[in-house]
Amino acid sequence: MDKNNKTLKINNMRVNNNIIGKENNEQIIYFRKYLEAERNFSFNTLRAYTRDIFDFAYFLHKKQLNFSQTTKHEVRSFIGKIGVKKLSKTTVIRKLASIRTFYKFLVINNIIKKNPIENISGPKKNKKLPLFLTEMEMQILFDIPNMKLRDKAMIELLYSCGLRIGELMSLNLKNINFISGTINVIGKGSKERIVPVGIPCLLAIKNYIDERYVLGLPYEVPSPLFLNNRAKRLNQRSARRILRTYFTKANLNKKASPHTIRHTFATHILDRGCDLQSVQEMLGHKNLSSTQIYTHVTIESLKKVYKKAHPRAK
Repeated sequence: MDKNNKTLKINNMRVNNNIIGKENNEQIIYFRKYLEAERNFSFNTLRAYTRDIFDFAYFLHKKQLNFSQTTKHEVRSFIGKIGVKKLSKTTVIRKLASIRTFYKFLVINNIIKKNPIENISGPKKNKKLPLFLTEMEMQILFDIPNMKLRDKAMIELLYSCGLRIGELMSLNLKNINFISGTINVIGKGSKERIVPVGIPCLLAIKNYIDERYVLGLPYEVPSPLFLNNRAKRLNQRSARRILRTYFTKANLNKKASPHTIRHTFATHILDRGCDLQSVQEMLGHKNLSSTQIYTHVTIESLKKVYKKAHPRAK
């Protein structure tokens, strides 16, 4: 973004100085540049953080304040205001994290001397057990008749490698190594990882590529792996809609999503003896704590089996 441009486009809306103030607007621009250059955030995270800071700037501007004039009172008042809106606890936690990161940036760059959010604690995130499918449910999903070869390959890859939907849609044919049986994935923060692929998955991908060759569709290695009806890269929204139709046909939980299959991948391989650090590496988790939630899932599964099978469990 041009340094001299005094407007900031957020979520397709152009923000100007009259809405949040000239000083606030400029500092958000510099902050976004910092996130893009230094923090290597994903596009969605970058957009969410920028939106959060704009919301806070708008709150301050109505009080005729700039970021440099903020005290703990304003931060607590803002958190209290968004709490009234009945936002999810996850959203409130993220907004607080966005503001915390922003003020650290201001301190580091000597824009302010004192961090007003330094000792403010927010709500703790509830540790919900992720929704996952049983092996039988996954088999029902794979056995849906008349499934398109492309869609079959998509589901196979999600389950075989535990990919995020964004990672799946960003794959190109060159990312698939049929000889080594691996895929090269670009994850959050543009971090690269190599994940093993199962034989049924490789076969599903090959069948889809062969179909593209027969139909005269692009099949060269730089091409996107998954194409839409116009022979362009399939986007996330369309992929979610397509997969949703198969979840419905399989009579799966209404909350099932592509991410449910990622949870299912992690749960199933842990159940079958895979170690936690290997799962962390395959999922592309930065911290092991993010992966440990799946140990709770497997323990809960064991407890259900125990209660059902043991004569003195109840």
